[in-house]
Amino acid sequence: MSDRVYLDWNATTPLRDEARRATAAALDLPGNASSVHAEGREARKWIEGARSAVATAVGAQPRSVVFTSGGTEANALALAPGLRRDGGSAVERLIVSAVEHVSVLFGGRFSQTSIASIGVTRAGVVDLDHLRDLLRGGPPALVSIMLANNETGAIQPVEEAAAIVHEAGGVLHIDAVQALGKISFDMRGLGVDLLTVSAHKVGGPKGVGALVLSEGLSGPEPLLRGGGQELSRRAGTENVAGIAGFGAAAAAAMDCLPASTARIQTLRKQLENGLRQTRGTLIFSDSVQRLPNTTLFTVPGLRAETAVIGFDLAGIAVSSGSACSSGKVQPSHVLQAMGFDAEIAQGAVRLSMGWSTQDADIDSCLEAWRSLSGRLLKSQRRNTA
Repeated sequence: MSDRVYLDWNATTPLRDEARRATAAALDLPGNASSVHAEGREARKWIEGARSAVATAVGAQPRSVVFTSGGTEANALALAPGLRRDGGSAVERLIVSAVEHVSVLFGGRFSQTSIASIGVTRAGVVDLDHLRDLLRGGPPALVSIMLANNETGAIQPVEEAAAIVHEAGGVLHIDAVQALGKISFDMRGLGVDLLTVSAHKVGGPKGVGALVLSEGLSGPEPLLRGGGQELSRRAGTENVAGIAGFGAAAAAAMDCLPASTARIQTLRKQLENGLRQTRGTLIFSDSVQRLPNTTLFTVPGLRAETAVIGFDLAGIAVSSGSACSSGKVQPSHVLQAMGFDAEIAQGAVRLSMGWSTQDADIDSCLEAWRSLSGRLLKSQRRNTA
């Protein structure tokens, strides 16, 4: 499939060479990382090396990294009543932004009656005044806000939110799955208490993630019990090969981050300039800071599933939003939370780039779009004649 153009990096990334080599090497290890013999210690060495790499990538201590089966499990582990920071009161309720990933919207271990939703602006940015109102007067809350939205790419005001949450005696979790490897951030600098990341969004293997905890945080209680793995925070034999690949991918992503960000931002400008040649093009969240690789757009009357199929037939892989829900024909909950009606929300197409995206890929995408949009507009004229 080397002749195809892949523009769905926010769904999953290709495997980095560094991650492939590390994963393959770790697959050959015979030892269990919990064993004390030489073979076990070798497996443990790979895990701890990866733990250090992931911690460095997010600005945390290695002992704070808990490896999981992916971002969804890490979110489920994080969203738990009883969390407390620096000896404060335990959280009793959950407040999430309306544009979160579905694994956060489900609320983890909180009851549905104890979950509230923070509104967002038309540009897809969390309404901090609404957050203040929700925190006022109630019991301590765990607040969950993603660092960067997986559909629009909008970057959220996490540092400001952290100050608001902590002033109210709460705890802040951020889902940084889409941000890792795309923008530079520091967990301690942002002031967050829990942070979720995932390997396959940064060039690592699928099925590996991590929850990173701040110093002084009590909890969360484990989801999986029955063993002392991950410092007794997540029972079960560690996926040594996957974890090794995650560590290698995280390290490689950070090594090339500044140069990669600048190059991809230039490609996005080229892409969006071309998309705007089609009359009525709407690019979501383009008035706020976004991930450098992400474009979510539509034109009046567009049906996302039709466009995705058309792009696919032209050899271009794109999506209609989050890969966790894009197989379902339904409006984007992100765009609806931003105030767009169902017709617009059902017509959004996401294009996302990565380290191997080239100018020629953007040219091929725009050529395919000109053909698709031409047929779409012609069909619209026939239907309204």
